[in-house]
Amino acid sequence: MSESENREEQSTKKNRKSKKITEQAEMSFLDHLEELRWHIIRSALAIVVFAVAAFILKDFIFNTVILNPRTPDFWTNRMLARLGDLVGSEALKINQKPLEIISIQIAGQFMTHIWVSIIAGMILSSPVIFYEFWRFIKPALYANEKKYASGAVFFTTVLFLLGVLFGYFLIVPLSIHFLGSYNVSGDVANQINLKSYIGSVTSISLAAGVVFLIPIFSFFLSKVGILTPQFMKTYRRHAYVIMLLLSAIITPPDIFSQVMVCFPLVFLYEIGIIISRRVVKKREKELDEI
Repeated sequence: MSESENREEQSTKKNRKSKKITEQAEMSFLDHLEELRWHIIRSALAIVVFAVAAFILKDFIFNTVILNPRTPDFWTNRMLARLGDLVGSEALKINQKPLEIISIQIAGQFMTHIWVSIIAGMILSSPVIFYEFWRFIKPALYANEKKYASGAVFFTTVLFLLGVLFGYFLIVPLSIHFLGSYNVSGDVANQINLKSYIGSVTSISLAAGVVFLIPIFSFFLSKVGILTPQFMKTYRRHAYVIMLLLSAIITPPDIFSQVMVCFPLVFLYEIGIIISRRVVKKREKELDEI
């Protein structure tokens, strides 16, 4: 590329940037709030629709989804029991005695029904929520940024739902077994409150969904210069120790269960480092060209 062509390209980029700034300036703060309001309204409507559907499907939501991980018939419990028979480990046979759950408030089950329906609505409508968020920030992005972030909604949705499933099918039954069977004395019996049980199931599943967004967080935080691959490498061992401790706490006392929980987290952290490195290199290259 000749010097004149290079100057012309740089001038074109500046003109596009100037035009974009002018267009953004034309929208006042109240205009942005109005636009955000409609995105929030559409997201809220999606949550309401899915929450109503979850409320109607009470038997499926509670008996098949929420309460099932505490029983021997749950898929994870059955698979671990079979694995325990194969390797001769009784520690892998978790939740073989269903956890007893009680409700101690007169309106407890009804309010729990409403709360669980809302949580289910939020999870099921997550693709819509991510899409509306993307539509809100899309006008503020440059053409090249839109190109690289065009798959953000899809990957964010997939990673979040995978995280929820990972938490539900693996961490939840392991946590129920450990926390439900733990006691400080043989004289103290565990009678688990329904609200406490459901709170644990939903919080673990949602937390796992957020953890699975590490690659997405790495991309955007590196894009704005907050996160660097060097920072993630420096504190890599600290992150690994935290992951191992969490895995050791919620799993049975065997190395296999700990690896099952810890390995996906370590893998996601390493993917986050790779993504951050690529974003930082690209940003440095763009700055050198300018």
